[in-house]
Amino acid sequence: MTDPVDARLLAALADLGKAAVHELAAKVGMDPREVAYRLVALSGSGLPLLVGVESDPNGLRAAIGGAPAWTARPPRQPPQNVPHPVHGTPSGAYNVQGTPSGAYTVQGTPSGRYPGPPPRPPQQRPQFAPPPPPPQQQPPMAPLDPVMSTWGPPQSSSWARGDEQQRAKQPPEGKKGRVGEVLETQGLEGEQLTVQLLEIQDPADYLFGAAGYRLEEGERSVVVHTEITNRGAIPFVSLPDNYLELMTVDGKAIGKAPVSLTSRPQHKIGVRPGETLGGHTVYVLPDATRVVAVRWSPRPEPDERTLTWVMDD
Repeated sequence: MTDPVDARLLAALADLGKAAVHELAAKVGMDPREVAYRLVALSGSGLPLLVGVESDPNGLRAAIGGAPAWTARPPRQPPQNVPHPVHGTPSGAYNVQGTPSGAYTVQGTPSGRYPGPPPRPPQQRPQFAPPPPPPQQQPPMAPLDPVMSTWGPPQSSSWARGDEQQRAKQPPEGKKGRVGEVLETQGLEGEQLTVQLLEIQDPADYLFGAAGYRLEEGERSVVVHTEITNRGAIPFVSLPDNYLELMTVDGKAIGKAPVSLTSRPQHKIGVRPGETLGGHTVYVLPDATRVVAVRWSPRPEPDERTLTWVMDD
């Protein structure tokens, strides 16, 4: 990591472990919006970091579906200093837990009315009503930044990811193939990539035990061997198997385990233009779980760049 601001921010978060965005911003002396934007970008780079918020869903829906904008009431001010909980996961941890319990207080809008114009003297009454103001025209919308289009503006209600319209949107499907096939895709920066699923070892308990690890009762391990090639001129700077997941028969995704094998090399960060690198990824799952596919994506949420290899029955 070369950005000293990101390094200082992560060091403060490591000391706190779990904190709201505004608390972390106050600790490092930064604007909460910049802190939130940087944390979202860092969470997609492979760090053990989750960024989230908590809210009152009923209160938000009431605010969104409230009275029309053109009323006699004064405009409501946006809530200030809405805390956004940030969860840091220490290195070596096995599972990343969800958002914490408890509610964070959201500051309300100011009470009272704004003062109106002073009363007119009786002799200055207008003889006719002034014409209504012309309707305002909305300016055309500009293209959104990828992070902004996913999460919305910092400290806005869309960061809660709780509105029904956003959950109803289905991501476009990427390319699909069978085990052993090479599939082409792009990275987040436009990198031209090909990914090949070479082998799935299921179960791989003997490899897991040979590396010095022990499975719990009712668990099994799976090892997936993949190979990635950078066909373009833009370096791929992420961990190739950061979002390589097993898909179960009931549609659930299983992330990789934070372990490495002594007999099988793991993936390294970065693939230079023209370079081909391979590695092995380890998973631990309940013994009764049926795996039907392997999915690769350059980001946490699947999109049109996602690749899926379907296993034979």
